[in-house]
Parts: sequence; C-alpha cells; structure tokens
Amino acid sequence: MSSLQLASSCYCSNNIKPKHYSSTISLKRINCAINVPKAASSTRKLVDQGLHKFKETTPPLFDNNKNDNIIKILHDNEDSMTRNTKIIHELYAVLEAVSDRIEMHNNMKEQRDNWNTLLLNSINMITLTASTMAGVAATTTGHGSSFALELSSALLFSAATGMLLVMNKIQPSQLAEEQRNATRLFKQLHSQIQTTIIALKGGEEGDEVVKGAIEKVLALDKAYPLPLLGGAMLEKFPSKFEPARWWPSPNYNLLKNGKVQLDNNNNGWNMELEREMREVVEVVKRKDKEEYERLGNLALKMNKGLAISGPLLTGIAALGCVAAFLGGDNNNNGAMVGVVGGAMAAVVNAIENGGQVGMVFEMYRNCGGFFQVLEEEVEATLEENDLDKRENGELFEMNMALKLGRSVSQLRQLASLLPATHIDEFASKLF
Repeated sequence: MSSLQLASSCYCSNNIKPKHYSSTISLKRINCAINVPKAASSTRKLVDQGLHKFKETTPPLFDNNKNDNIIKILHDNEDSMTRNTKIIHELYAVLEAVSDRIEMHNNMKEQRDNWNTLLLNSINMITLTASTMAGVAATTTGHGSSFALELSSALLFSAATGMLLVMNKIQPSQLAEEQRNATRLFKQLHSQIQTTIIALKGGEEGDEVVKGAIEKVLALDKAYPLPLLGGAMLEKFPSKFEPARWWPSPNYNLLKNGKVQLDNNNNGWNMELEREMREVVEVVKRKDKEEYERLGNLALKMNKGLAISGPLLTGIAALGCVAAFLGGDNNNNGAMVGVVGGAMAAVVNAIENGGQVGMVFEMYRNCGGFFQVLEEEVEATLEENDLDKRENGELFEMNMALKLGRSVSQLRQLASLLPATHIDEFASKLF
C-alpha cells in the first residue's frame, strides 16, 4: 500500500509541479526502491514460515521403511502366486487321475453287473435243465435213454456246482456295488478338487492340499480295489461286519490347550453349536450305527448261508444223478434226489444272486462307513482349538444337516432329544 501511495503521489506531483519534474521523480524513485524490498522480505518470511510448517506437518512422500514393507508385501504376493500356480498344476494332475479312475470304476461296475446277470441266468438254466433231464430219466423205461439223461444231468449239475462256487466266491453283485460307491466317491473328490483350485486361483493359501488329495485317492484305491486276483479283492465273507473305510485317518490336534471360550463372533462357533454337534454324533452312534451294524451282520449271515447252500444242493443233485446212473433201471431214488436238489438250488441261487444279497451287505457296509466318517469329521473339527482353522460354524451346521437329509431346524430338534435314554428317531433320513 505504501508503494502504491508513493506511486500515486509521484503521479500527482508530476502533474502539479512540472518545473521540479526530474528531481521529484528521482526522489520518488529512490523511495520506491527503498520500500519495495521491505514488502518482499516480509512476504518471503511468510512463505518460509509456511514451508517450514508444511514440512513439519506433512509426512514424507517416500518413507524408506514403508517402501521396504510395500516391496516385501509385493514379493510375498508374488511368491504366493508362484507357489499357488505350482499347486494348481499339481492338483490338475491329480484331477486327471481322478477322472480316469471314475471312468475305470464305471466301466468295471457295468462289467460286473453283467457278470451277475449272465451267471445267474446261465446257472439257473443249467440247474433247471439238469433237473428236467433227471425227472425225465426217472420216468423213462429204456435202459440206454435213461442212462444218457442221468449222465447228462449229472454233468450239468457238476458244472452248475463249479460255477456257483466261483460266483459265490467273487459275489458279482457285491463287486458291482463296490464300483458304484467308488464312482460316486471319486466324483465327490473330483468336485472337491475343482473347488479347491478355484479357491487357490482366488488367492487362498494351500500348501498341504496336494498331499491331502493324493492321500484321499490312495485311500479310495485301497477301499475299492479293481483287481480280483493277487489278494487285492475285498473279503466277501468276513468274520464280523465292519464299516467300509475310504478316507485317510484324520490328524487330530494332540495339544490340549484347555476349553476354548467361544462367543458368537468366533468364526460362527459358540458353545451351543458345539453341544449340538456332540449330541447329533451321539444320536448317530446310539441309533444309526447300531442299527446298520445289526442289519449288516444279518445280511452277512444270510449271504454266507445261501452261498454254502447253493453249491451244496447242486452237488447233492449231481451225486443223486450219478447214483441213478450206476444203480440201473430199478434205482429211481437218485434221479428224484437230483430233481429235488436241482429245484431247491435254483431257488437258493435266485434268492442269493437274483436278490443280490451281497450288494445289500455292501450297501450296509457303505452306510456304516458314512456314519463313521461323519463322526470322525465332527470330532476332528471340535478337537481343533484354533477357531480360525475350523470350517465356519454356520456352514458346518448346514452341511451336517444336508448330509443327514434334514433342515437346520430339524437338526437342532434332533439334538434336543438327548439326554433321553431311549431314542426312537434315526439321525439320518437318507439311509
């Protein structure tokens, strides 16, 4: 302002006093030259103060520590993506092997189902034909014709006995059911691996997933073998009923850190949900597992009895026909034994292999394994003290309800049945 006032006074003086023009102008110019630096210095002082304050209050644009952290995070992400890429490629290799096994087990299932149908029809046709020939021989008066019929029926009964021994040893209906279960479980594993690959592509970490997938494949191979020779085939007539096992042993957390205090924010888990899961498992043990163990033992005993009775009856019928052949015209009792034995053998064979008792036994064995893996899954989850490593509690409860064929509310209702001493309701509504 002082500079402007001086400039205006210079202009006015110039207009009023033209005689002193040069001296006035020089004086005012000197005054202006003196006053302008004072204003500039004050302005510069304000600017310097503002810059100093800005430096004090504003963080540095390039902090070395923060830059190091950012670079470390980027390197970690790059290493994680590289590691995940390798894991994904390995999982794709396992996935290809699983797909191949699905195709193999499906083909074997169809083949062994055809075995059961063809052997059943062939043995029954042979048995009934031999019985018919033995009956005709008993009513034939001619010496040569009766001998021929008796000898033919004896040969047919002997062939039926050998075929029944082989058929009852391998149990084609049970073999076909094994391959059906293997196909279903390999398809389930196939879907799980695909879901894991999608999660890894989304950035999830999974260092142990390849090893776990391979262990599941090998456990399924052991539970449902393809070959029949070399001792690989499962025992069709074990001493006692045992559930099938197609999963690797779970790795329980052996470090007991005491009871975990849970609340509603701990990955969906709380004390009430833990109690509910334990009570559901208890119902499975006390009701479903016991019932299927009883039915499995009953099917096993029935299958053993029928497997022995069929070849025994055809063998007796063959011996009767041989006795009739050696006894001559007057010995028709042997032929009658052949007729009755052959008819009973056809009935027994139809019940055992037509009714697929071996398949029923394998079905009960598979159901027992289902309840066993359900029990171990819940126990392994509850044994894990780190709640972040558990599956989300609400999701786990929903999966458990779906596996048992129930809604979540029905599952909670099932858990409320305890601590009753007698439970009428089964845990599973699927099996």
